Amino acid sequence: MDIILKYFPGLSENQINQFRQLEGLYQDWNAKINVISRKDIVHLYEHHILHSLSIAKLFHFNSETRILDIGTGGGFPGIPLAIYFPDVHFTLNDSISKKIKVVSAISEALNLENVKCENIRAEQLKGTFDFIVSRAVSELSVFYSNFSNLISKHSKNDQRNGILYLKGGDLHEELKLLKKSFLIFDLNDIFEEPFFNTKKLIQIY
Repeated sequence: MDIILKYFPGLSENQINQFRQLEGLYQDWNAKINVISRKDIVHLYEHHILHSLSIAKLFHFNSETRILDIGTGGGFPGIPLAIYFPDVHFTLNDSISKKIKVVSAISEALNLENVKCENIRAEQLKGTFDFIVSRAVSELSVFYSNFSNLISKHSKNDQRNGILYLKGGDLHEELKLLKKSFLIFDLNDIFEEPFFNTKKLIQIY
């Protein structure tokens, strides 16, 4: 939890309490349904929660913004972002029912009224969203091709709607195939921990 306060010192008491609860909730649920690898659960705050919150370090979402988290898995980046942005609406999607079961239970335990969970294939989702967020679900060009139709063409105020995609490693070849405007943010510019040395956030718009 200290690593969250290190980079986000201005959290409210309620947010601090919610972030603190995540450790026990994920440990309990992970013992029943494996949504985070056994080895990685000890790095929950750094590898999953802080990684998700890198989006909050780089982007501010207007109130009532609609965000879709595709392939949310155990609820990342959606749940940490929903705690951080309580006035933003999040839809957390995964096609695997046991994962959505965990995400729904954790959202309810935290009283996250701004979270909706969907257990269907993302291609079957209806409506549009201001942003799509995700963590390395597929190759960038494939992801954009499959889901760009879910992005609203009407931006709120000065927001530039689009995809915010967390991924690591060498993305040079992937980005060459992406026939769309994008920006790359190196997460080691904002977090000093070695885990983030190869991690990036790609904004596609």
